[in-house]
Amino acid sequence: MSFAFPILIGLLVALLAITPPGLINMTAAKISLQEGKTRALIFALGATIVILIQTFLAVIFARFIDFNPEIVLVLRGVGLGIFLALTFYFFWTSKKFEPKKNEIKLRSKKNRFFLGMLLSALNFFPIPFYVFVSVSLASYNYFIFQKFFIYSFVIGTGLGSYLAFYCYISFFKKFENKVTFIINNMNYIIGAITGLVSVLTLINIINTISN
Repeated sequence: MSFAFPILIGLLVALLAITPPGLINMTAAKISLQEGKTRALIFALGATIVILIQTFLAVIFARFIDFNPEIVLVLRGVGLGIFLALTFYFFWTSKKFEPKKNEIKLRSKKNRFFLGMLLSALNFFPIPFYVFVSVSLASYNYFIFQKFFIYSFVIGTGLGSYLAFYCYISFFKKFENKVTFIINNMNYIIGAITGLVSVLTLINIINTISN
């Protein structure tokens, strides 16, 4: 398996995780609008470094539980429930996004690098997310718990995360007036993706039980 493949997988997974509007990427966009692109990129770098650490810890944990088929089956079941819930949420119960002025307050003028690290460290979502993703990909033989693959995958997630932050920083101002339209349509896209993942996970669970 080539060195580029795990990097590409990590990049795509990170883009999927970071692209939906959240505190960190919206804060990066806010810093870009208020303080300039350079300081926003420094903020994004700090956030990305923490994401790299979180991803590495998640994959190492997933490596241990991958050897226990019972735990893996339970995680797939939990993941199936989560993705089904997300699918219903994005398609039927999500509210329309109403942008609020001054929703993100930036009172501190200190180093944006450490602010990015702090906000990213407070976000625990990447750890369970990458545990589930790596175990699920391994079940389809798209992930190998070997050093070269793990390191390459982590590098890919870092590149994907920073690329997503960069897009928010660079293009948010251009689409600022259309952010409501973009986010509302993004819900349907994410809902379709989570629905597809739910179907694939269910098929995988059935095949595992039948075998």
